[in-house]
Amino acid sequence: MRKRVFAAVACLVAVLAAGCSSGGQGSGSGSAAGGGGRTLNVVATTTQVQDFTRNVGGDRVKVTGILKPNVDAHDYEPAPADIDAVARADVLVKNGVGLEPWLDDVVRSAGFHGTMVDASRGVTIRPGSQAREGQKEGDPHIWQDPRNAKVMATNIEQALAGAEPAAAPVFKANLAAYAAKLDALDAWVAAQVKGLSNKKVVTNHDAFSYYLDRYGLELVGSVIPSFDTSAELSGREIQDLVARIKAAKVKAIFAESSLPPKTAATVAREAGVRIVEGDGALYGDALGPAGSGGDTYIKSIEHNTKTIVSALSGI
Repeated sequence: MRKRVFAAVACLVAVLAAGCSSGGQGSGSGSAAGGGGRTLNVVATTTQVQDFTRNVGGDRVKVTGILKPNVDAHDYEPAPADIDAVARADVLVKNGVGLEPWLDDVVRSAGFHGTMVDASRGVTIRPGSQAREGQKEGDPHIWQDPRNAKVMATNIEQALAGAEPAAAPVFKANLAAYAAKLDALDAWVAAQVKGLSNKKVVTNHDAFSYYLDRYGLELVGSVIPSFDTSAELSGREIQDLVARIKAAKVKAIFAESSLPPKTAATVAREAGVRIVEGDGALYGDALGPAGSGGDTYIKSIEHNTKTIVSALSGI
């Protein structure tokens, strides 16, 4: 399917490439910014790295996001507009760790020659079971630990400063301010979780292991026992998960904002526990839309923490 999409837009890409060459691509495509220098055109893949880039770049960047709020990154099918945006970008930011398997095709089709930022560089990656996950790079949900988010923001800052040295002091100051907020977030989450007597969690899919490990929570199981949301449980696996939930005295199953809760609701019903869904669903692979409780990275972690603590406390 993905190959057919790229074949269908081959002619469009050629037109876009010609347009970009005449209008100035790469380091020359940004517009003038106040205080000298220019505004960098930045394309960022996931909603999380989009948010990091906006915080670090401030008014010296124009960020175009590929993935939209509440959209799952794993099975995303790029659109012609994504190729157009990448073709015109000075900087391209990705999450990395294999989360965007479609991105290489987009880069090739766009003829992108700007600065590529792998935000995962320097993060300690949790391994995955290749036999089950097909994710040889490991667990890609690195942002769920705010300490990793700080590393990701630092990688973005370094790339932006390299692409536009005149704005480097601005990027550095913005990073320092944002890093302080991430440190405060990390300390706040730890304090909220510390008093829980029941720390056993069941999620919709394996998107929260970095978070759970960081704050001493225990993953009993996932409705989709895979990093990839397209995986499915067999009937036997559902029975095994229900048995583990009952044995561990789990209080709730947490649905996710970017995934349908149908299977999770079925497991919760069979296990006799509540499902946390709707407005209480966790932000896993994507942030929420503007005005929601998870429309920024920090707000999403705060929402998830409040939801988990409330459910595990029986409030």
